Amino acid sequence: MSRIAATFQRLAHTHRKALIPFFTVGDPALAQAVPLMQAMVRSGADVLELGVPFSDPMADGPTIQRASERALKQGVTLRQVLSTVAQFRALDDTTPVVLMGYANPIERMGLDSFAKECALSGVDGVLVVDYPPHEARNLGALLQAHAIDSIYLLSPTSTPERLAEIGALATGYIYYVSLRGVTGAAHIDPEDVARHVQRVRACTRVPVGVGFGIRDGATARALAQVADGIVIGSRLVEEIEASPPALLLQRVEALIAEFRHSLDQ
Repeated sequence: MSRIAATFQRLAHTHRKALIPFFTVGDPALAQAVPLMQAMVRSGADVLELGVPFSDPMADGPTIQRASERALKQGVTLRQVLSTVAQFRALDDTTPVVLMGYANPIERMGLDSFAKECALSGVDGVLVVDYPPHEARNLGALLQAHAIDSIYLLSPTSTPERLAEIGALATGYIYYVSLRGVTGAAHIDPEDVARHVQRVRACTRVPVGVGFGIRDGATARALAQVADGIVIGSRLVEEIEASPPALLLQRVEALIAEFRHSLDQ
């Protein structure tokens, strides 16, 4: 059983929901990535989503775009992200790690090389934002050969055909985008999310995580009533962006702990 499947199974047995923080590797500095990952785990994170810096992050709002720009200015590459996972994995053999990014860096590395390096580094899942399912099949097969999960996005505008296609392909969990727009957008309607998550569940047996625009514990708690996990992205990246270096880990731990408490209430 994969680390992702084992984590969701363990949480389900205790009637808890997965807390899945996202941040961009290299923001604020590459050397801070592993300490940030450890801080998030200490304060209650269950799965870690690591953003691979990219120059044209089309699904991301201004906050995560700035994070990518800061990381790219420091020269952070996909190989350095994989090296970061390997460093973390030497310290933590339990917490699942998912890479979230775009196709271009993967294509440049080569699909086969990427899958092999993910396996060697200890990556558990991969989410490529701009790979539609029919274009992701080759990568999915290579990842599956190394027991790495392929994670896909679904949104309020996903057609029944797309729901069925991704429901059949996805492993690990499905990432449901809670609203129309980019990361960091507002105006989440929990009742609308609940209706759409029910549609997703009808097409798959894997857990469903919900993300985009979740900025406070109350919203996280409301959406956790219908989801198996909650993804916190822009709100966390904002905290990283605003934190003085000496207070970075302390403030990140406090924010993750706040969301953990809300989900566990």
